[in-house]
Amino acid sequence: MTEAVPLTETHRLTEARSPEPALRGQRTRPHRPDTGADPAPPPRSLLAGLLRTARPKQWVKNLLVVAAPAAAGQLFTVHALTELALVLALFTACAAAVYLVNDARDAEADRAHPTKRHRPVAAGQVPVPVAYAVGGALAVLAPAAAAWLTAPAVAVLLTAYLAMQLAYCVSLKHVLVVDLVVVTTGFLMRATVGGLALGIPLSRWFLITTGFGALFMVSAKRYSEAVQMAGTAGATRALLTEYTTGYLRFVWQLAAGVAVLGYCLWALGEGGVPHTSVLPWRQLSVVAFILAVLRYAVFADRGTAGEPEEVVLGDRALALIGLAWLAMYGLAVANW
Repeated sequence: MTEAVPLTETHRLTEARSPEPALRGQRTRPHRPDTGADPAPPPRSLLAGLLRTARPKQWVKNLLVVAAPAAAGQLFTVHALTELALVLALFTACAAAVYLVNDARDAEADRAHPTKRHRPVAAGQVPVPVAYAVGGALAVLAPAAAAWLTAPAVAVLLTAYLAMQLAYCVSLKHVLVVDLVVVTTGFLMRATVGGLALGIPLSRWFLITTGFGALFMVSAKRYSEAVQMAGTAGATRALLTEYTTGYLRFVWQLAAGVAVLGYCLWALGEGGVPHTSVLPWRQLSVVAFILAVLRYAVFADRGTAGEPEEVVLGDRALALIGLAWLAMYGLAVANW
């Protein structure tokens, strides 16, 4: 039996310096100092950058142009579909013009933001002069095409929309309450332009429900932004530091209540589509409408109500409720 030999101090130092067996023979990556910056995005074409700046994800909002013709039961005709497709394209061009001008104007501020600095204009993919030029061209061509191809009222509304949104980009987004009104009015304009294009009278209940429904979603989004940015420096919107979460909560709760009331008065009142169908679809649609508002309010109360289209499409239950409401509303309008 052999006797264990005690380790000398030299042996201990040698063993401490030698690498672990699992690490022997492996190559280590050279250490690179952490600069705190994300790696640069891969280069993309100018056209792709312009398209990203136009916010294709936001185009779903422009589908509101079919709201008034659908409510009046005048949607599925060749003339209506052709006219609405043209109005949808023109409104999308106007919205893209606003986004391009806004990003060009805010390029310097966006570069200091952790998320917005990846926008094409802020990242340098789209030069600021190009963004201004393309945005300006769209702002001129879209109303001109509307005046030539559609009803004069559509050209007037698109011009008013552009003037209001560009004023918002320059100064109105820094004015308390006015910023909420401007964004809400943009939704209301989308919902009414289809009726103007086809010469459809707009009912007061349609305007009330649409207007306050839009205010509900806009103020819920602002409330969520205020909740998420509470206690942190560098809010995404400087105006959020002037709003209180209590005030924004009051606004979205008030707007939700008025929207529900307006819809109930339409659905349960004497006017509107006659209820001679198999089931009272108009009255039953109230249940789905209220459920949709209550479900959306869950996200608003949590402070997670971001873009309206992302909330609706991102929650399966809310999407199903919306489809159920759409089906009952359609059956009521068709008087089935």
